[in-house]
Amino acid sequence: MHRLITTIATLSVCALASCASPPPPPPATAGLGSTEGTITFSGGAVAIGVGFQWGSGTLTYQGRQYPFRLDGLSVVDVGVTRVTGSGSVHNLRNVADFSGNYVSIAAGVTLAGGGSVASLRNQNGVVIDGVTTTQGVRLTLAPGGVNIRLSGQP
Repeated sequence: MHRLITTIATLSVCALASCASPPPPPPATAGLGSTEGTITFSGGAVAIGVGFQWGSGTLTYQGRQYPFRLDGLSVVDVGVTRVTGSGSVHNLRNVADFSGNYVSIAAGVTLAGGGSVASLRNQNGVVIDGVTTTQGVRLTLAPGGVNIRLSGQP
C-alpha cells in the first residue's frame, strides 16, 4: 500500500512539474480593470498530498454565455470537497484571453460547508475574483493553479 501511495505521489508531482509554467506577468493596468464579465461554476476536488480538482462553468461576457471546463493540481493538500462558486472577471479584452493557466497566491482551510475568497490571474492578465462555497473537509497549505478552457477548445 505504501509503495502504491508513493508511486501515485511521484507521478502526480512529475505531472505537476511538467505542467508548471512561470507565473503570469502582472496586468498592464495599474489596478484591476472594470468588471468585463462574470462566472459561475461547480466542481470537486480530492487529495492525499497531491490533489486534483475539476469542474465546469459559464462565463458571461458582452451579453453572451460561454461554457468552460477547468482542472488543476495542488500540492500539500488533503481532503475531498464539492465546490460551487461565482465571481467577477477583470482585464478581459476579448473572450479568447479567458482560457489559460490561472494561479492563486493563497493558502486556505475549508471545513464542512465553509467558503473562501480567491483571486486568480492567467498569462493574459485576466483576473478572476471568486467566492466559493464548499461541502466537505479540505486543507491546502500551498498555492495551487487551475487550467480553464472555453468548451470547444483543446
